[in-house]
Amino acid sequence: MKKPKSRPVAYSSSPLLESQAPTGRSRFVVGLLALAFLGLLAKAAHVQVFANDFFQRQGEVRYARTLALPANRGKILDRNGQILASSIPATSIWGIPEDVNQNGPEERAKLADLARLLDMPLDSLLKRFENEDRSFVWLKRQVDMEVGEQITALKIKGIHQTREYKRQYPEGMAAAHIVGFTSVEDQGQEGIELAYDEVLAGIPGSRRVIRNRLGQVVEGVGDVIEPVDGQDVHLSIDSKVQFFAYQKLAEQVEAQKAKAGSVVVLDARTGEILALANYPSFNPSDRRRLTGEQLRNRAITDVFEPGSVMKPFSVAMALEANIITTKTIIDTRPGSIHVTGVRLSDVRNHGLLNAEGIIQKSSNVGTTKLALQMQPRFMWEVFSALGFGERPQIGFPGAVSGRLRPYKTWKPVEQATMSYGYGMSASLLQLARSYTVFANHGVLIPATLLMRSEPAVGVQVFSQRTADLVRGMLHTATGPGSSGQRAQTVGYSVGGKSGTARKQVGSGYVSNKHRSWFTGIAPIDNPRIVVAVMIDEPSAGVYYGGTVAAPVFSQVVQQTLRLLNVQPDMAVQPQILATATEEEVL
Repeated sequence: MKKPKSRPVAYSSSPLLESQAPTGRSRFVVGLLALAFLGLLAKAAHVQVFANDFFQRQGEVRYARTLALPANRGKILDRNGQILASSIPATSIWGIPEDVNQNGPEERAKLADLARLLDMPLDSLLKRFENEDRSFVWLKRQVDMEVGEQITALKIKGIHQTREYKRQYPEGMAAAHIVGFTSVEDQGQEGIELAYDEVLAGIPGSRRVIRNRLGQVVEGVGDVIEPVDGQDVHLSIDSKVQFFAYQKLAEQVEAQKAKAGSVVVLDARTGEILALANYPSFNPSDRRRLTGEQLRNRAITDVFEPGSVMKPFSVAMALEANIITTKTIIDTRPGSIHVTGVRLSDVRNHGLLNAEGIIQKSSNVGTTKLALQMQPRFMWEVFSALGFGERPQIGFPGAVSGRLRPYKTWKPVEQATMSYGYGMSASLLQLARSYTVFANHGVLIPATLLMRSEPAVGVQVFSQRTADLVRGMLHTATGPGSSGQRAQTVGYSVGGKSGTARKQVGSGYVSNKHRSWFTGIAPIDNPRIVVAVMIDEPSAGVYYGGTVAAPVFSQVVQQTLRLLNVQPDMAVQPQILATATEEEVL
């Protein structure tokens, strides 16, 4: 049977091929394609032309960085150019947690070495890498450059370093309360570092760089803005006087089993603060266990009732107002006096006293009788002129004003007690400054922590005659049989007044807690320095200011005058009695 022949297919004549698409549909498809191309063209124009800045910024965020160029913080110097605070290069360690390999014995050993170099437990280091930000974490700020070099030698992937500056304080605890310290960001936190932060800090610079994903700088772009280093600050402090004063203060606080102590040394002519020390203190380079007790700058932040240190001012006021003369006799018998029903007393019956005797014997009754003959307004004006009740303008954080109530509110008994330093309060710095009137013929010299380039401008509080008379009485108050005899020094004449007061707790005074102090000047005929010492809560068996604070005054005066090259004005060593002399305690 024959197979039928196949018939050829004419593809060109296929009905599907021969059919024509509707004209509207084809135009619609072509239009869609054209719109798509136009959309892509518009997007390209938007990205590359109109929104170019935005997308460039977004790109730079991923590879470009602005690196801060820290300014070198200015130095803090003493009056002789000795460094009290300066900055040295340091390195800060940081990491990229996602790049740090913690698996394998070799990697773990390197991380253990890193933890040792950073002085932290390995577990604490590993916890840092669990940071939510997987691209950055600080490990430790401001480590020594030698440590940074050892860390670099470990070649741990994901660990990087940034160069910074670290503050160092050569005088340590001796000058800590003056100099203060900075934060890890190199910002002033306390003391001069805080008060003159803007001057010391300078202006940081910057530069733009391109970094790879490992944080390594690949290329610098743009102009570099150079940092402007901070300015140096020259203080009035003498670092040698400061160290000696701190040392002797610390020894006495420990010997008397006291809570704390402070000492202030002023240049009597210029008002420059040569030393301002507190104990306990702290190491500004190591503040890991710093407490509030250590941090307090007690000489300017703590106020207390000055007590008998104020008696020379009361005598000076009485002389200035012509209420008495140097020969006037005040009857202090029988050792007590009643004022509006309140009994005020001395430690013993001193009998008949002149002005000099009132200061030498530290008679509360004597100053009370003088005060009650004066107008309250007059006393208030003198106290105010001496700087009490006003914040010392020394440009230092934390300086307090103390308390001096308006004279219109004074009761007679309050006027009486203020004549011997109760019912008002002041800081140790205020006391030291007030005694410049006796060293400068009645002129109060403002205190400063900066070196003076021009003579100090003071305020005349007492006449020259009155001030010089009282200065002579202060010299007698440190002689044999007086409460301040332990203030005497070898080779130099001194004058001053001791004070002892029970501490106030709540609305009353406690009998077993005292503050003891001594404030004075030297040499007596040509005063060069004013020194004030305060010992808080001595508990070794004695608490009188003449016994506890005066010996520190004596040692600081003698050493300071030697360092200032002041010629001795006494050829014979004074004879100091070993027995303690009682003082008033209210």
